Amino acid sequence: MSLSIVLAHNLAKKLTDIRKSKKIDYLRPDGKSQVTVEYHNGTPEKVTAVVIATQHSEDTELEQIRKDVIEKVIKPVCGDWITDETKYYVNGTGKFVIGGPAGDTGLTGRKIIVDTYGGHGAHGGGCFSGKDPSKVDRCGAYVARYVAKNIVAADLADKCEVQLAYCIGVADPLSVLVECGGTNKIPEEKMYERKY
Repeated sequence: MSLSIVLAHNLAKKLTDIRKSKKIDYLRPDGKSQVTVEYHNGTPEKVTAVVIATQHSEDTELEQIRKDVIEKVIKPVCGDWITDETKYYVNGTGKFVIGGPAGDTGLTGRKIIVDTYGGHGAHGGGCFSGKDPSKVDRCGAYVARYVAKNIVAADLADKCEVQLAYCIGVADPLSVLVECGGTNKIPEEKMYERKY
């Protein structure tokens, strides 16, 4: 498995362990983790961003949550891969008091194969159907499709998949990947260059 998914799984486990042990007594059961890793020539070099969303009791201050999660969850799990440039996003939208199905419902899983061309396109588990367009797992996927379609239409590659990773509450993607499966006619790195 990739380092990013191993670290994300370990963060979720650490978050659960800390909650169950009451080392952070205000944590509640709902939580999510995401890790962005920078690779060079297929080898992981460093963690560039860590996202943790954790449900908590209503009376807890966001600054306390961020401090505790960075020190007691993120650093013990990702310590060897963290640099001074690593960005931390803990509860990016602020309060996360209502969790579980009452706080986040949709049709994930029901139409995801349709949404991803029969499973041909890779995805992180989010679903487009039943969500309003402001949700990044819907609008971000639409933008990625648009970019990939135009790369092929411009004859820069015969096939293309664009992957974006987001943190809720953060406008810019944490990671962008362009994969052309060796069909590209220019280096994939050139496709990342912005032209204004």
